[in-house]
Amino acid sequence: MGLFWPDSVPPNQLQKNMTVAQTLYTRPFLLLCLSHALFTASFSMMIPELPAYLTQLGGGEHKGWIIALFTFTAGISRPFSGKLTDTIGRIPVMYVGVFACVACSLLYPQLAFLGGFFALRFFHGFSTGFKPTGTSAYVADIVPDQFRGEAMGVLGIFFSVGGSASPLLGSWLTNIWGINAMFYTSAGLALLSMAILMNMKETLRPTQKFQMRLLRVGRTDVFDPLALPSAITMLFCYVGYGVVLTLVPDLSDKLGVTNRGICFTIFTLASVATRFFAGKISDEMGRVPVLKVSALLIALSMGAFAVANSAALLFIASALFGLGNGIFSPAINAWTIDLGEPTRKGRALATMYIALEIAIGGGALLSGWYFANDTTRMPQVFWFAGCMSLGGWAYLSYLTRTQKRFRADN
Repeated sequence: MGLFWPDSVPPNQLQKNMTVAQTLYTRPFLLLCLSHALFTASFSMMIPELPAYLTQLGGGEHKGWIIALFTFTAGISRPFSGKLTDTIGRIPVMYVGVFACVACSLLYPQLAFLGGFFALRFFHGFSTGFKPTGTSAYVADIVPDQFRGEAMGVLGIFFSVGGSASPLLGSWLTNIWGINAMFYTSAGLALLSMAILMNMKETLRPTQKFQMRLLRVGRTDVFDPLALPSAITMLFCYVGYGVVLTLVPDLSDKLGVTNRGICFTIFTLASVATRFFAGKISDEMGRVPVLKVSALLIALSMGAFAVANSAALLFIASALFGLGNGIFSPAINAWTIDLGEPTRKGRALATMYIALEIAIGGGALLSGWYFANDTTRMPQVFWFAGCMSLGGWAYLSYLTRTQKRFRADN
């Protein structure tokens, strides 16, 4: 891959000067990946235990809101994070996201009642509304264009590593020392992520000082029409993610899996296994062909979840889901950056991430509402999510045919 980029040369200058040795594995990139892994671990470790915790608080029938509130806030914050990423800088936006994780994790034990819990889930969503937007834009700044898909794959590996160990850790901490120990550990991991960011240099040049007027967003800040194809693909293919986050903990209980984090660990480990080569393949073969394969795998995993009647089949479904998402994530991120304007990467990423939050939140809310603590209703929800992913495959196939026809006509 080559040598590290020297810290004395601005990343943007290196990207423009193609005579400089090109590499992916620079010190800033690896630090960013480590920070992202810790950030991911901070909020992922809670996911398997929150449905049971909500039941203890007396809100078992509202499990769909655990993810829906989180993603709703993340979605509405995307236009702001996208605009701020392109104005005040990438690192300040990442700070906001990590700080939300720290603050909310520390407050969960203090607000152990339904209203307090849902308020924190709402504000916790700012974490994923800000941190991934700043992170993706930072990667686009420091990584040469020809490594973009590979870079998103490597970043996704660190994301998955953080997400694979933390659900098991969260469930273990809860079983041994109680759920408050998990919340405080989550805050500690987020603090470590923030400490790493403090040692990194801003890549946006020039930057503006924060002013309240920057929080005024217009239609052009909310929506980038150039990123519409990736946003539509995300809407179809990520409904299943919200369904899995909401229903798999209860499905684990039903099938006798005592540690609810095991499925999430299998899912993320399988995702790690595919992200690196999937990103490289998307650089070489194109984003759309890779995304079509991932859409089919996600649909297949939803079918496996729907018919799962044993722990073994549940684990197979989790692995298939991880494979599909591991292929999907780096390709969709790289495609979004490809589609957007070079000077407005944050806006394009925000458009795609808004679609992500709508898909996850909608899937979670729908599954929680229809499920209503009745395990016999689970299969229908998974089948629906599978059909949505097939719809994403059909849309991508339509794009492929349209592009071929356009080239033939010209």
